[in-house]
Order: sequence, then structure tokens, then C-alpha cells
Amino acid sequence: MPDALDELLRRLGIRPAGALVPLSGGDIAAVYRLSTDRGEAVVKHDEAVRLAGEAEGLQALRRASPRLVVPEVWGEGDGWLVMEALVPRPRGVPHDEISLAEGLHELHAIDAEPHGWHRDNACGSTPQPNVPMADGRAFQRERRLLPLARACHARGLLDDRLRERVEGVAHGLETWLPDAPACLVHGDLWSGNVLYTTRGPALIDPAVYRHYPEVDLAMLTLFGAPSPAFFEAYWQGGAPEDWPRREALFQLYPLLNHLLLFGSAYRKGVARTLARVERV
Repeated sequence: MPDALDELLRRLGIRPAGALVPLSGGDIAAVYRLSTDRGEAVVKHDEAVRLAGEAEGLQALRRASPRLVVPEVWGEGDGWLVMEALVPRPRGVPHDEISLAEGLHELHAIDAEPHGWHRDNACGSTPQPNVPMADGRAFQRERRLLPLARACHARGLLDDRLRERVEGVAHGLETWLPDAPACLVHGDLWSGNVLYTTRGPALIDPAVYRHYPEVDLAMLTLFGAPSPAFFEAYWQGGAPEDWPRREALFQLYPLLNHLLLFGSAYRKGVARTLARVERV
């Protein structure tokens, strides 16, 4: 047991009942399972600032989303995060997409201006600036699209033309995207960060801030395919007429982030998604 983790567990009054068991799926952080006298735990090891942001995000989601399961944070410090382990549904039991949709609808229905968050955090290993702004279009431009376009261009991952197209989309948001109150969003809601547990759908690994609700929906469709029943339960009255364009817009940021993190394989996805936003 690493000394820093052992000290954290002692401060929390938790006694380990076994050794750390590595888990798969941790692209950024090292993730383990640990048996304790409080029950089964998931333990993560990463840079302290990223884990502090994740712990705070989990706690914010637990307070705001009573219909959704969010793991309880037991403690965090010195580069370690300890939280309750969730029990997955047995194999063969269908995923409850309706409960997930209803829970997200409830989460996103709570207006909480302004756009942003009171502290910066991270999406994967990419620093995520969250200094609040009153206008969501300005936030999407100044805190999301332009910083990542600059970073990708500086590494040679975006050529001049693609960077100009991202900048064009960013500077044209006021021409079509209405300003709207912000709500709390998970911020990195791809399908791998949704677990279907014995207690219901669960959210893990957040990168929370306040912004347009389509941030979460667009991420779900970027690396997955929620069923029509999911969207029917979420929209509860019909999708916005410009949902396809909003979907593409809010997929640009995660695609640029993947381009930055994982390389040029994501460049074509950025170009295709830009074309969807540009199409009027």
C-alpha cells in the first residue's frame, strides 16, 4: 500500500481488507479496486489537482441529480481519490435508458447562471478553463473552442485552414445559437462514463461546469448511439429544431480534445463536424 494512500485511509478511518487490484479503463489515471471495512472501494491515483476537480464534480452531481446514481466520495488527497464502488447490473439485464434520460432531464432543468464553474478542472488530462461568463456563446468561444484550436494548431494537429474554420464557427455563434441560462453538466458524458448498476444508471468521471445541456447529449451521441426512446424521454415535448447543428457544435470541443490528446486520427472527425455546423 503506497504511504500516501495508507495515510489518507487512516485519516478517513477506513481499514483496507486486501491489496489494491488494478482495474482496466483508466486512460488517464491509475484505477484500482480495494476491499475495506466500509465496503468495496474504487481508488484512483493521478495529479492532485485533477482528482480534486473530479471529487468536487462527483459531489456536485450527487447533490443535483437525485434520480441518478453518483458514487459517494469517501476522501481525496495527496494524489489519491477513494470512493464507493458501484455494483453493475447482471449481464443480460437491459440498460435502463429511460431512467438515464429522465435523470438527465431533471439535472438539466435546473438553471444556474452564469456559464462556467468557480474553479478550473480537467477533461481527461487537458486543463479545462472555467472562468464564468454571462453569455454562453462567449463561454463556448473563449473557454472551449479557441483555446483548443490554438493548442492543436501549435502542435501541428490542425493546419491553418482548419484552425480558421474553427475560429469562424466560434466567432459566428451569436448569429444562430440563442443565449440561454446555464445548467450543471457532467462535461465528459461519453458512454464509458455511464454505468448501469443495481441501483440504476450512474455517472462517473465528471468534468463538471455550467453550460448548455446539449453538452452532455452531444457527448453521448459522439461515441455511442442512445435509442430513440432515450431522446423521447429526455426531450419530453420535442427536440429543438436546430438540435442537429447544436449536436455538431458541442461535439467540436471533445473532438478537438481527443485530437490534442490522441493525435491526428481525430482530424477527419473535426473536419466532418465543422462541416455539419457550417451547413445552414
